[in-house]
Amino acid sequence: MQVDQVTFTLRPYSRGFHLIEREIEANTPQLRNFKAGIAHIFIHHTSAGLTVNENADPTVRVDFESHFNKMVPENAPYYKHTLEGPDDMPAHIKASLLGSSVSVPIKNGRLLTGTWQGVYLCEHRNHASGRTITVTLMGA
Repeated sequence: MQVDQVTFTLRPYSRGFHLIEREIEANTPQLRNFKAGIAHIFIHHTSAGLTVNENADPTVRVDFESHFNKMVPENAPYYKHTLEGPDDMPAHIKASLLGSSVSVPIKNGRLLTGTWQGVYLCEHRNHASGRTITVTLMGA
């Protein structure tokens, strides 16, 4: 079994849900060496997450942002962790709900998402810098 790993920084994204599959593939040229396997994609942050979902209709990503903001509001009176701004504690909660990693199959040197699927960066901060991602490739 072949194993390879790469860590890189995504360009900064605005708050919201963003397709990053192409950016992942561009930063992992060694992906082309795998006929079959698994890509484990991990984000090194506690205020952004990753998920796999709809890649065709951008309104899905807008609806995700709207729903998460309603489900986990800013300025809740019970938040104690408020020193880093009103978006920080909700960002931590949203990131925990979504998770810090996804695993995607590899086939013939590409991520094997479904026809209507893509890997999302779920950016929950208003002013985030680039996020660090580690992709671990395992297979043959």
